[in-house]
Amino acid sequence: LARSVAGTWLAAVAARRAAGQSGYVALSGGRIARRFFSAVTRQALAVGERLGGVDFFWGDERGVPPDDAESNYGIAAEMLLRPLGISAARVHRICGELNPSEAAAKAGVDLCAVAARGSETQPVLDWVFLGMGEDGHVASLFPGEIASEMDSPAIYRNVVAVKPPPQRITLGYAALAAAREVWVLASGAGKETVLRESLTSEGRTPLARVIDSRTRTRIFTDLRID
Repeated sequence: LARSVAGTWLAAVAARRAAGQSGYVALSGGRIARRFFSAVTRQALAVGERLGGVDFFWGDERGVPPDDAESNYGIAAEMLLRPLGISAARVHRICGELNPSEAAAKAGVDLCAVAARGSETQPVLDWVFLGMGEDGHVASLFPGEIASEMDSPAIYRNVVAVKPPPQRITLGYAALAAAREVWVLASGAGKETVLRESLTSEGRTPLARVIDSRTRTRIFTDLRID
């Protein structure tokens, strides 16, 4: 799964660059992200691809410093950014060491400083990568939020997660709806039922809400859901 998506994405990056266009991507955390970063790095180095013209953001971050083992930035830096020699000027990490509200506000400002605004004032990311949890959560958008939180127009917002570490900063649903491409990597034992539910019109998981808000969301999975 990771190898396949890595190859697909690298081809998309190359095509966008050939068309003279930059790229803005939000990376994910989680187990599948590690495999994905490793696959991208191996394939990119094999063909001399350095992801020029791509700016890196994050779909979510834990409330920890960048050198903490729980940091989503730290995982990407170790497995993707440093091995490919990505310029620091193109890396826009969420500052998880700050107060969560401050970190969320800063992350939104940083994204708006480089990405164009869409029709509803949300900045437009070219790709957002998401994993999916056993409860159908994506980024750090978990089940059980009240409607006013889910409907927030904030680009990034701070949330208290139901799993450790609790303090998180995440892209909101509106920002995910505005992205050009959202690619979901769904993998892991025990997730078949929640993925199947998320793909139905009656789905109520966070992933289902993302899918419902968009014209197209690409789901890459090695799970059997038929």
